[in-house]
Amino acid sequence: MSSTNPFLIDEILFVVLPYVAFAIFLLVSIRRYLTQSFTFSSLSSQFLENQQHFWALVPFHYGIIVVLTGHFIAFLIPREIILWNSNPLRLYILEISALVFGLLTFVGLIAIIVRRVGNTKIRIVTSKADWVLFGIFVVQIFSGLYAAIFHGWGSTWFAATATPYLWSLITFSPDISYITAMPFMVKLHIVGAYVMIAFFPFTRLVHALVVPNPYLWRKPQVVRWYAQWKNVRQ
Repeated sequence: MSSTNPFLIDEILFVVLPYVAFAIFLLVSIRRYLTQSFTFSSLSSQFLENQQHFWALVPFHYGIIVVLTGHFIAFLIPREIILWNSNPLRLYILEISALVFGLLTFVGLIAIIVRRVGNTKIRIVTSKADWVLFGIFVVQIFSGLYAAIFHGWGSTWFAATATPYLWSLITFSPDISYITAMPFMVKLHIVGAYVMIAFFPFTRLVHALVVPNPYLWRKPQVVRWYAQWKNVRQ
């Protein structure tokens, strides 16, 4: 019996999957906005419980915003990142900072999950899509932290390998030779990103597409739901 061709698997995961994921993201987001624009909401549970909400959501938001910004900068200016990292001190500063904010994101996520599980009122208003999303986040953040700790200097190899691969997708000339030799956890992190992009428009995360999120600096506010939760579509 012949074994599965590893090259074929890589082609599916790193060529087919990203295009499918982005197609789903665009089509479903547009359709949902045109037909169910009222669902473009974070459906905040802050009014049900505020203290744990603050200590979970704020670290998560600050952490993930910094981490995603770092990824985006390395994608836009890879040569400058590699030049920055040519100095060991600057490299250590960048790597340690990224790890700290990654850990902050993970701690915030765990706090979010614990809050959802431990508070009965909040557990009732947590949808199946939320639980799936939390699972994807756990895998994604854990794999990112694992890669940062055990496959060091990620800012350099991201700029040198992942960035050319991503640009090859954008220019519709996919070249997976940059990532085929990557460790399993790095590949899992990349695939997890595509899965999250595809699942994004089916979740409450879509609210990030339509309005700036003032949560990080706004004063606490009370929100009341008048509709029955079972009638609120996710």
